[in-house]
Amino acid sequence: MSRNLSTKTWPATLLARWKYLLSFLKSDWELDDYPVIVRRQDDGGAVWGDEVRLTAPAYVARVVNWTALDGCGATRAEALADLGRRFQNACEHRAAKPRPGTHVPIEFAAQDRIAARQALVDEFVRDVLSVEDVWLSDQSCLWHFALGGSLDEYYAKIMLLYGVDVRDVPDANIAEILDRISAAVDQRTKPQPHEPAS
Repeated sequence: MSRNLSTKTWPATLLARWKYLLSFLKSDWELDDYPVIVRRQDDGGAVWGDEVRLTAPAYVARVVNWTALDGCGATRAEALADLGRRFQNACEHRAAKPRPGTHVPIEFAAQDRIAARQALVDEFVRDVLSVEDVWLSDQSCLWHFALGGSLDEYYAKIMLLYGVDVRDVPDANIAEILDRISAAVDQRTKPQPHEPAS
């Protein structure tokens, strides 16, 4: 069982308030300006699963009050480095960095392209991903489901079910794959112009 990684402990709250006050001394914040806690997990290194071996990280680094922004690693330094990468990525996808110490809620990725083809999405999720229910965004990719480290099974299913080769889709993006499948299906079902009789 892992230790409590809650950021609601009094030391974390005090750290968040301190970093909040310090944030008024500058306007461009880096990860060091945010309240970060690092914890060693009691079950770090444990292995779960029969078919796929998933190992629990030994260390987790988390920004206090920033929901779902954390990093993992086998060492404290690795967890902080992972958190640094995730912090940079999160900041690149925001209009502005949130003030250190303030509450930052989860922001979900857009779903416009996925929502536009809901019937195809439902079929794809059931028949290709082989799951009953899942939340997909326009950024979701097949790699999110490939626990075995290979996409070959998914590519084969897509080819068998839809007759479409999607191995060249960048990052195996599901919205792009669905666009390609939809275009192929539309092309096959589109009435062909009649050729003049000779």
